[in-house]
Amino acid sequence: MADELPGETKSQVSAKQLADREGSVCGACRMPSATDRVTSLGSARRNTGISLVEIDTGQAQEDLVISRYLREHTSPPVFVSSAVLAVGFVLWGVISPGSLGTAATAVNSVITTNFEWLYIFSASVFVVFVIVLMCSRYGRVRLGPSDSTPEYRTISWFAMLFTAGMGIGLVFYAVSEPVTHFLEPPVGEGGTPQAAENAMLYTFYHWGLHPWAIYIVLGLSLGYFAFRKGLPLRPAAALYPLIGNRINSWPGYLVDVLAVFGTLFGLATSLGIGGQQVGAGLEALFGIENTTGLQVLLILAITAVAVVSVMLGIDKGIRNLSLLNLWLAFALMLFVFFFGPTRDLLNATAANVGTYLQQLPGLSFETFPGNEDAQTWQNSWTLFYWGWWISWSPFVGMFLARISYGRTIRQFIGGALFAPVGASMVWLTIFGDSALESLLADPAHPLATADAETSIFVLIDGLPVPQFLAVLASVLAIVVVVLFFATSSDSGSLVVDILTNGGDPHPKWQQRLFWAVLEGVIAAVLLGAGAASGEDALSALQTASIVAGLPLCIVLILMAIGLSRALRSERFVVALPAEPSPLVSMRSGPRHASVPDTAEHGAGATTESGNAQAVHDPDHPLMSETEVAEVSAWRPDTDGHEGSSTQLPERARDDS
Repeated sequence: MADELPGETKSQVSAKQLADREGSVCGACRMPSATDRVTSLGSARRNTGISLVEIDTGQAQEDLVISRYLREHTSPPVFVSSAVLAVGFVLWGVISPGSLGTAATAVNSVITTNFEWLYIFSASVFVVFVIVLMCSRYGRVRLGPSDSTPEYRTISWFAMLFTAGMGIGLVFYAVSEPVTHFLEPPVGEGGTPQAAENAMLYTFYHWGLHPWAIYIVLGLSLGYFAFRKGLPLRPAAALYPLIGNRINSWPGYLVDVLAVFGTLFGLATSLGIGGQQVGAGLEALFGIENTTGLQVLLILAITAVAVVSVMLGIDKGIRNLSLLNLWLAFALMLFVFFFGPTRDLLNATAANVGTYLQQLPGLSFETFPGNEDAQTWQNSWTLFYWGWWISWSPFVGMFLARISYGRTIRQFIGGALFAPVGASMVWLTIFGDSALESLLADPAHPLATADAETSIFVLIDGLPVPQFLAVLASVLAIVVVVLFFATSSDSGSLVVDILTNGGDPHPKWQQRLFWAVLEGVIAAVLLGAGAASGEDALSALQTASIVAGLPLCIVLILMAIGLSRALRSERFVVALPAEPSPLVSMRSGPRHASVPDTAEHGAGATTESGNAQAVHDPDHPLMSETEVAEVSAWRPDTDGHEGSSTQLPERARDDS
């Protein structure tokens, strides 16, 4: 039986108190708080007379400072294990990319053959889980103390979660995936109007509710246990209701290492895709050959943009880049919308959403039994996406948790589920249906033979606009990909650093800089190794991310169970208006028994009944907010002075 949750259930704590008590929530956690870390580091500097930057003593003192720094700013088991795995995997890809690809393909074949049902079933159950949770009474629980408020404005919050959650993938697959499903559908004949409708259905299925539900399960669990219960911001902390203090032994470290592995190599794959697409855009516009060397240079150059964002921090870096990228992507979408088949796109939006909602229940659990061609298609697309989203869930989920402090569970799920999905559906319809309209009108259109990385530029070039406008739109598409690249790298380095520093949500920028550079180097090294060997090392890495999704899928299921168990311990207290005593009314007159007019006394007016006071404001926290603290009611003394805090009146009832 796991230990009792360390969260506050009797007294309210502020955000600062939660942060200060981060290390002392449970005796065995042994996680120093942020304040303790700063204090101990300062004390170490004062006591030893040395600095982390300038060390003018012997080698022994240098080793002492490095060791102390690692203990105070990293989680050594997670940091060392992650670094060894990452470097070992990269060296394997450089030395023998063929054997790496063979091994990854073999493991991937085992997973798709024997665990297809687990991916399909769990991803669909996550959708049901988060929607039920949002609609339940637990939707009022805040990710933080009950009096906490959101850290970022809604538009900034949405921009950051959208660019981190989808990013390059939406630009890369918005045209190529619908076209592929249209030409080679899993069932039925390709190249027909019905195939076009099904192509958008499958694309919506892969980019709709399922990926964001996966992200939400992890992000919500992390945000709840970190900001509400005071545990470190690390995936293992979400398993506290199930394994207790063992989150700080090998089971917890294993979960964190898996999260780091999936995040690092998932990002490297995405950055490689971004480099390929930017190179394809430069080739289409300026005739520059899209070689591997060019892609490596592009990855390193765009990583430099991410480094600048890292040094500026979240408020000035990721937030501003995300907002800029959101508006530029919106401008690109409007360009295609107005110069494409506008009326047909409006009709297609309604039709696509309707078809998706109608077919979603059956499609969510479809495994195409007895149809080998359809099962092959499902392994290549659906299972790839589900494993890809699961392997990315530590990255996106932790970043969502980090920027969602103070929001309620209902706000978190509603914002992270429906807003990005709605935007993605509009984006996919505008780009996907524009391409399908062109193919239906002309089956020999260049889109039919275009590569995935060049398809969006082929679509823009085929719009009925002057050539200079098409060039400007293609340049805008390149800029959007670059900014998606930078925001993914920046936010990814933040997440990896949090994972390897023990859960501190405010890591040092030098460490984030290290991880941002490492992500770019991994992507560049793998692209170079793949070109040198004739093998596609990036595809092997992509397969490895899918493989990493299997254990993470099990972890996500356990997180959902742990979150459900923890939420059942929440107390919902509602204060009922106190009824005046008839004897008091008889002695004091009718005026003491009447409810005051809110227009005369204002909102939150109270009714005096002897020494009792009742709250009538419907917006009062006792009437509308989850209360996990000891509720107090203030009673005025007879001389008009404010009295001391007392317990809730006897008629307050526990709604739980």
